[in-house]
Order: sequence, then structure tokens, then C-alpha cells
Amino acid sequence: MLALTAATLVGSVWLYVIIPKGFFPEQDTGRIMAFIQASPDSSFQSMEKRLKAVEDVIKADPDVVSVSGFTGGGGGHGGGTNTARMFVTLVPKGARTGPLPVTLTRLRRHLATLPGTPTFLLPAQELRIGGRSGNSLYQYTLLAESFDELGLWIPRLQARLRALPELVDVSADQQGKGLMTSIDIDRTTASRMGITPEDVDAALYAAFGQSLVGVSYSDLNQYHVVLEVEPRVWQGPEGLREIYVPGTGGVQVPLAAFATVRQGQSPLSVNHQGQFPAATISFNLAPGVALSQAAEAIETARRDIGLPRDIRGAFAGTAQAYKDSLKNQPLLLLAALVTVYIVLGILYESTIHPLTILSTLPSAGLGAVAALLAFHLELTIIAIIGIILLIGIVKKNGILLVDFAMEAERRDGLSPREAISRACLLRFRPIMMTTCAALLGALPLALGHGAGSELRRPLGIAIAGGLICSQALTLYTTPIIYLFMDRLRWRFHRRPSVAGQPDRTGA
Repeated sequence: MLALTAATLVGSVWLYVIIPKGFFPEQDTGRIMAFIQASPDSSFQSMEKRLKAVEDVIKADPDVVSVSGFTGGGGGHGGGTNTARMFVTLVPKGARTGPLPVTLTRLRRHLATLPGTPTFLLPAQELRIGGRSGNSLYQYTLLAESFDELGLWIPRLQARLRALPELVDVSADQQGKGLMTSIDIDRTTASRMGITPEDVDAALYAAFGQSLVGVSYSDLNQYHVVLEVEPRVWQGPEGLREIYVPGTGGVQVPLAAFATVRQGQSPLSVNHQGQFPAATISFNLAPGVALSQAAEAIETARRDIGLPRDIRGAFAGTAQAYKDSLKNQPLLLLAALVTVYIVLGILYESTIHPLTILSTLPSAGLGAVAALLAFHLELTIIAIIGIILLIGIVKKNGILLVDFAMEAERRDGLSPREAISRACLLRFRPIMMTTCAALLGALPLALGHGAGSELRRPLGIAIAGGLICSQALTLYTTPIIYLFMDRLRWRFHRRPSVAGQPDRTGA
């Protein structure tokens, strides 16, 4: 039994190391968000056509009920005119052709046939932690000292990540090839015509600024009067040829008479993080891939492309929150165990038998992690909460036995063997009753398949697996641990026995 207890401790640690780890389980809430991020030189009108094409493809899927979308104003990175966002509602979970990953894979395959319209799908989640928006659920950010370095290495890293089987929907917020039109004014010629730079600004704003020049009132409504040029003029930079600026005596002078129009490229947005130029790559996980596996693949890809040391890479948003939680998980469990040990030591005025009670926990951890592996689930924050709950539920088995045995020794003068034997007989029923009550309470969480059940199942499965394994082992190991600890205590604190008193070692 002592060897079995040691084996459960080693086994629980080993399973904790090898189990895939995640942050929060990906839920199936019946809703999907879709992001379109076209090339930076895309216009608002072209995005409307692309949005309509994507909507038609998504609506044709048998698992989709409705689709609503809009262009610009917050769709994906930057929210420019080359982005769009859609909200997709799916049929109820039981009426679909397959699980959510199957639906997403099918939609991605169909959307990939649309040219020039990269679309990224993201299941809507009830819990979003990290505060970093993007086209996908997780982000990885590069920081450099100049934008030129980012412009060189972001495309290389993005291409490498797209080739990884662990990742899907890989996109970057660096959009440096937007169209830009510059107007160089010949100030000498303009002043000869009586034109100032302020006159040019006013003419351009009146043509393209959509300024409010009046309000028209009716009996029921009011209508704003907006000044702008005809749509055919602002479709392209060639429309600047039809812009006129008032000169001396109110004569309308064409813009081309005193200015030169140049076309070039400019980034749509300039991102910083901590005062450094930054670019963020967003990604989703492939079906069956844990976040810990994806994190290892990204770090390997970064080393493979030879990223310079002066370019720093770090996870951001939800992925960064996951990395922080992963570092704190062992400390959290250790703090819980130390707290329990101190409380039990004060309660029983003993430094040795709190270890007897805590010896019930390795089997619970072994059962919880093994159950998660058996159901192909990750060790997420929700599962960790279940394991912490197990610390309180499982240790009551040891408390019931040790409390009775120590009281029998002190009050009735029984030997340790007699005391723990009587405790096993008299405490068996309350141990079984409390364990079965906790197990039956966890089963609805473990077996539930409703909307959002992915967030609750790891909790129920971890508790149920830990209780079953602990109940199967601790009823046999706890009495042996109790006797072993008692003999160990008397070995280090040996006292001469008094005549007429039983041997306290139980031999």
C-alpha cells in the first residue's frame, strides 16, 4: 500500500506534465463571428461586394440560420474600409449535421474559394479574457525598434505560422500597402493666381469631406444637407483633375494648374505597444490542438526563421493570460496544500498526521487528470478549479478516519492499529455517503451536452474522476499511512514504555 501511494504521487505528477494544457474550453454557443480582411487598397464599394459574396456562401451552409454583417468600423484589425464583420447564428446543437469544429472546417473550405476575400471564423465565447481584439481568438505580438524591421519579419513569420498544422485563421494587423495620394502645391504659381494653401484645403474638404451645409425641415422629419462631389469623381485619384479652386476675382482655377498629384503607399494604421512599434499576428487552434501545443509550435517557428534578438516576441491577449495562468498553477496548488496542512496541524495538534490526511490527494489528482485524458479534454482553468474542489472533498475521507482514530487513542487508550481499524469500520458509511453525494452532484456537469456545456464538462469530469479513483484507493491506503506515520513518529520520539500500558507502536 505504501508503494501504491508513492506510485499514485508519481503518476499524478507525470500526467500533469504530459496532459495538453489550455486556458478556457472553446464553447459552442450557437454563434460565430466572421472577419474579412481584404488587401489594404480595397475600397468601401469593393468590400460591399465581397461581403455579399461571403454572406451567400455562409447562408448556403445547412447549419446556418441567419447572417448579418457590415463593412468598416471595427471589423478586425484597424477597422478600416478594407475590413468587414459578420455575425452568424447556427441551428440548435442537436439539429446540426455535426459538431462545431466540423461546421467551421466546412465553412473555411468553401470560403477559401472566394478570391481576394480572406475570411476568418471565430466561435463566439461567453468568456473573453485578455482585452486584445483581432480576427482570431489568440494573438502573438512582435516588437521592434523600427517599422522597417517589422515590415521585413512579420510576413516571414506569418507565412511560417500558416504552414503549421496546429494553427488556422492566421492573420496580421500590419497593413502597410494602403493607397496614398499626395498633392504638391507650387506655391509661387498658386500665389500668382491668388490661391493660398487654405483655399486648397477648403476646396478639397468641400469635395471629399462630406461637410454639413444645411438642414431641410418637413412636417415630420428633418434632413441634413451634405456637400460633396459626384460619386464618379471620388472613385479614384484621377477625379482630382475636376477639382477647381477659386482664385483672383473668383476665377475657378483647376487644381492641376498649380499642383502635382503623386500616388504612393502608406500604412493604414501604425500600432505601438509600450512605445515600441508593434505588429500582432492572430490565430485560432486547429481541431484537437491544445493551446500549449500551439504555443510550443510558435516558439519553434520563431527559432526556425532566425528572428533577430532585437525583435521581441510575446503572446498577447488571451494567449498571454494563458501563459500567466500556467506559471501560477503550480504555486496555486502548492499554496492550497500548505494552507490545508497548517489548518489540520493546528486542529489536531500534530505535525505528522496532517500528512496522513493529505496522502489521499495524489490518488484524486491522478483520477482527475486521467479522466480528462480519457475524454480527450485539456487541463484548463475550469479543470484546475475542479481539482482544487477535490482537495476539499477528498481530504474529508482522511479527516473522518484520522479524527476518529486519534480520539480513540487519546480517550480510550487504544493502540494505533486498533484505533484505525475501528475507525475504518465505523466511518465507512459516512465516507461512502458523502462521496456518492458529491459524485452524483458532479455527474450532471460531466454528462451535460447543452449550449455552452464545453465550459462545464471539465469541471464535472475532473471531480467525478478524482472521486472514483480516490474512493477506490484511499480506503486501503489511509490506514496503512496512519500506522506508518505513527511508527515514524515514535521512532524519532522514542520513550520508555510504562508498565501496564500498551505498546504505542502497535507492534
